[in-house]
Amino acid sequence: MLSDIQQNLTSPADLELLATSTQILTSKPEELTAENITAAAQIANTLLLSPNATESVRVAAVATVSQLLNSSTADNSQETNATLGLTLTLDQLSMNLSLSLNTSQSQVVQPNLVVQSAQIPAADTQGVQFTSLSGLSGSFVADRIQLNTNTSTVVVEDGFRADTLIYVRFPPDEAAGGRQTPTNVSLGFVLYQNDRFFRSGRYKKQQATIRVLSASVRGHERSVVPQHVEMLFRPSKVNGTTLFDFACVFWNYSEGDWSTAGCSKGNSSDELLRCFCNHTTNFAALLSFRQNYKYAEALDWISITGLSISILGLVLTIIHHIKENFNRNSRERQNNQISQIALLCIYISLLAFIITFLSGVGNSSRQNNAPIALSAQTNSIPNSDERVEPDHGSCSAVVALLHFLLLATFMWSSVYATQLVLLIRTMSRSLPPYWTKLSLAMGWGVPAVVTAITLGATYRVDNPLGYRQEEFCWLAALDESQQFHFGKPMFGGFLVPVGLILIYNVILLVLVSLTTCRTDPNLKSTNRSSLRKKFLISFSLAVLLGLSWTLGYLVLLTTGYTHLVFSIVFCLCTTTQGFQIFILFTARTPSFRASVSRSMEYVTTIRIQLKDQTYSLTKNSGTRSGSEVYRDLRHQTTSDTITLQEL
Repeated sequence: MLSDIQQNLTSPADLELLATSTQILTSKPEELTAENITAAAQIANTLLLSPNATESVRVAAVATVSQLLNSSTADNSQETNATLGLTLTLDQLSMNLSLSLNTSQSQVVQPNLVVQSAQIPAADTQGVQFTSLSGLSGSFVADRIQLNTNTSTVVVEDGFRADTLIYVRFPPDEAAGGRQTPTNVSLGFVLYQNDRFFRSGRYKKQQATIRVLSASVRGHERSVVPQHVEMLFRPSKVNGTTLFDFACVFWNYSEGDWSTAGCSKGNSSDELLRCFCNHTTNFAALLSFRQNYKYAEALDWISITGLSISILGLVLTIIHHIKENFNRNSRERQNNQISQIALLCIYISLLAFIITFLSGVGNSSRQNNAPIALSAQTNSIPNSDERVEPDHGSCSAVVALLHFLLLATFMWSSVYATQLVLLIRTMSRSLPPYWTKLSLAMGWGVPAVVTAITLGATYRVDNPLGYRQEEFCWLAALDESQQFHFGKPMFGGFLVPVGLILIYNVILLVLVSLTTCRTDPNLKSTNRSSLRKKFLISFSLAVLLGLSWTLGYLVLLTTGYTHLVFSIVFCLCTTTQGFQIFILFTARTPSFRASVSRSMEYVTTIRIQLKDQTYSLTKNSGTRSGSEVYRDLRHQTTSDTITLQEL
């Protein structure tokens, strides 16, 4: 075990065996715990610092470190300290490796880690360039690692594509006062596949791959102090995103986090990021990506038609309900007031929800998905690798309103059904006086509390997507991988309370149906008319209680063709719910039919007033035979005559 290896590191004869054993024990990094990683890092650190370590021991230790870069554990202070200490050891190794092997250049390349070392005469170099070239795989390969020990500028040969590059330029002899004695420059580069060993509290990483590149320079003259350090990083693309911004940083060991001091950004594109620094250490480009959202299309004609006729039906229902139930004598109105108020609240909340949904469910504050020009003016560390636009308010307000109104519709349906059960089972004509205040508190208060808790727990102005979706204005439901997440407000703020209400409504529907059939003698018969009435009563109440929304849960639980069928049925039932209420609770009532009949009679009755006029006729004997001429005696001055042709 790793703990056993730690206890036996004092024997120089066993170093190679211990190094190989550590490499084998860490070959499945996904299974390692924080304690395992801490122990392995400490073992590798000891092996690399040991003066008795051979080249094979160092290779095995570097391979172990490479494997640890693939591990994934939660933050642990001991592990963090061990891995950060290991990075310092790797920096020392990169400068001393070629010196210990008595060669001008040496390197150790593993899939996730490269250690490059070089000893260069100071007089023979203007600058040094270390390059990692792109390949078919994401792993590091020795033949794609290049070191140019004398170059005055950044150079990438034609036909090659650099993934990561660092160029260290030294001051010319004149600027350094001339080199007094020949001296060598010890150069070391360490390239990490990711930032696993550099745990940041300022920058939260979810999906981005951040490569870390270390450069170390050691010499005895002022002339070997780097004058200019330039880096190029090719960002790894994250599917469905666009690079929004980046920061050029280095790891500050005293602060234990990334810092931008002494670093700046150069002209960059989304293909290649350019950084400049005035010192050498561990460098990185911290990336911030913006999600490319596929915004929901406009509602199709089926939804618009269904919702439109629901609005018309609910408007007529509300008008008729107020006219018929709130214009009676005081005693009768007092007896039915509670249940009639509950019905009216159902109609109003459902109507308000449909109108808000039609007018505001599409996100009017959509982000611009056009390519972004990366700015080199500012070099600020982003909060995370996911760029979220600050909330503009309108979409979040629509979500909160839709959430409240839909919960209120379901809550009022439960209140009404509860009242109905109490009235039927107690055979009473009225409910206790306190029931009105209790109903109002339950119908409007409970949805308001649930909406407020959901909003307060998940909404942030700088990150509204914890509360709502960006594609359209509704509660957030999916995680970064587009999978349903039970921690999102869609589950706790909507699906759970609505599910409980629907279960309660189903129970009340059964109680109302059974009680009504037992107490109403007209429904005890088994003939076709009685069965039809039983079905119509139950179906009408089911529509009012919103039980068609149970199909939405089946839509969430199914896939493929079944999912498509449930989606279509759910859409048809819910979009026309308002119109169904109008047909079942308003259009079938005698009072509404009488009102329609009176209105039709008024429209179709046309009164035609005729203007009577009297004429006095005198016969003129001087006319031709076969015709007679008459003249209007009231207009003696006119010469107009009327000739009647005899047939």
